[in-house]
This record gives sequence, structure tokens and C-alpha cells, in this order.
Amino acid sequence: MKVRSNIVALSTLVVTVLLTVSLANTQAQPLAQATAAATSAATTAATTAPSTGNTTAATAAATAAATRATTAANTANTTLNVSCAQLPNFAALRAALISARQTPNGGFNLDMWGTIVNRDGVVCAVAFTGTNRGDQWPGSRVISAQKANTANAFSLPHLALSTANLYSATQPGGSLFGLQLSNPVDLAVAYGGIATQYGLAADPMVGKKIGGINVFGGGLALYDSKGQILGGLGVSGDSSCADHNIAWKTRSMLKLDFVPAGVSPAKDDNIVYDISGGTSSGGWGHPACSAEATTIGQSLATDYPISK
Repeated sequence: MKVRSNIVALSTLVVTVLLTVSLANTQAQPLAQATAAATSAATTAATTAPSTGNTTAATAAATAAATRATTAANTANTTLNVSCAQLPNFAALRAALISARQTPNGGFNLDMWGTIVNRDGVVCAVAFTGTNRGDQWPGSRVISAQKANTANAFSLPHLALSTANLYSATQPGGSLFGLQLSNPVDLAVAYGGIATQYGLAADPMVGKKIGGINVFGGGLALYDSKGQILGGLGVSGDSSCADHNIAWKTRSMLKLDFVPAGVSPAKDDNIVYDISGGTSSGGWGHPACSAEATTIGQSLATDYPISK
């Protein structure tokens, strides 16, 4: 009878391990769900199979096996799938950027640069809204890339930080002072290549890591409908407040605004205007640029609500 009980336990172990690994490897369920499902299946198998009273031992052994299998599966699934194919291409970025720029944004009504990077910080697309590269501030091309890199580099699957959120924290005495010096721009990437390709589908920055940190408005992390962070968007060419407003609208139009949480009062990554006497009351504030830009920024969560 003891042999029979051991066979039941062994059978349960095998079924549990196979089920856990299968569920994890196919990614049909998150690993936590796979573990729960495997453990439940093991318990059911152990309690319904014929035995001689060693059901508890069989279940415990099966559960332990499920945990070990899940740990192995979790290790195997740590590879992050990163690709520019997951993100909007040049045409999609340019179309959304133009649409956002054409709305009131509280700035100087200037043409804009926009850049998208993937989760590894590789530039996927660069575009401008004018008729040629000279219609926007030339220096804002690289700034837009810095902003995209920053928003991606300092946002997580569970917390988004916009470049606007970083302003106060990176000032002298702030909790992140010095951050803006931590990841310098790759100058060869920023200024290399043929200038006639700047802002076009073949922009020389595309396919390369730009680096750089920027700590005023215009950079936002990009999240898909599954809550996965795919990279970052950077916009530059107007006042920093208008840049943020345009970036927010561009992200909304690209439908990559499934923001999980943030440091703003609304718990998203919107710009925060809480600086008084040179100090941000919440620690994540951004200076005001104009009354109009402030009003528009504070209305973004209502007029262009993040997706859920």
C-alpha cells in the first residue's frame, strides 16, 4: 500500500511540473496564475486519486514541485522582448505629432520635433511637423531624443515618470539632484550622419542609442493596452510646458497611454504645478510657463484621459 501511495505522489509531481512549465512557457497565463493553477491541479489529483492516507504528503510534495518548476520557468522567462516593431513607425509618429501641434497648447505655436525610443533606449523614429528640418529649432531634435530616453529610462511597469515630473527633484537640494548628469548623450549618434536625413524615416539616430537626460516637460513613457512599457516619447520645439501638452496629446493619439500610476495628484504622469516660493510642495513640480499652458496642462487628464 505504501508503494501505491508513492506512485500517486510521483504521478502528481509529474503532472504538476508539466502543467506549470507548459503554462509558463506558452505564456497563456502570468507565472503567478500558472503556479496557482498547477498547485490546484496537484491538490485535486492528490485528493481524488486512490491512496492509503498519504494524500497530504502527496499534495505537499506536488506543491513543492510546482514551486520549483515555476522558479525554473520564471528564470527562463526573464528575457524581455524589445523591438521597434512594437512601436509607432515614422509615419504614425509624424501624423500624431502634427495633429497634437495644431491644437492650442499654451506656447508660441511653433513647429515641433518628436522622437520615439524602445525599452532599450534605441531610437525607433524621429519626425518634425514643419515642411523641412529648418522649420523647427534645430537644437530641439536632440532634446526630443533626450526626453524620450529619460521618460523610458526612469519609468517602470508600475510607475511612470514624465520629464516634467523630474524638474524639482533634480534641482540643488532635490532628492534626485545630479540625475541630469548621469547618462550623457552619445554625441556621435546625436550629430552623426547626413543632416538632410534629419527628421525623416532614415534619420541617422534611428537604430542607435542616444542616451541623455532631460528634466523639463515633453517626455513621456509609452504603455500598451497590456500595461507593458514599450519605450518613451520625447517632444521639443516650444516652451517646456507646451512641449508636455503636445507630448501628452501625441501619446493619446498613438493609444500608448495605459499609464499604471504616477506621482501627480491624479496618480498619473501629468505635469504638476505646485511650485511656490521656489519650492515644490510635493517634490515633483514644474515651473509654470504661461497661464494658458497651465490651464491646458491641468485639463489634460479630462480632455485627453489616459487609457485604462
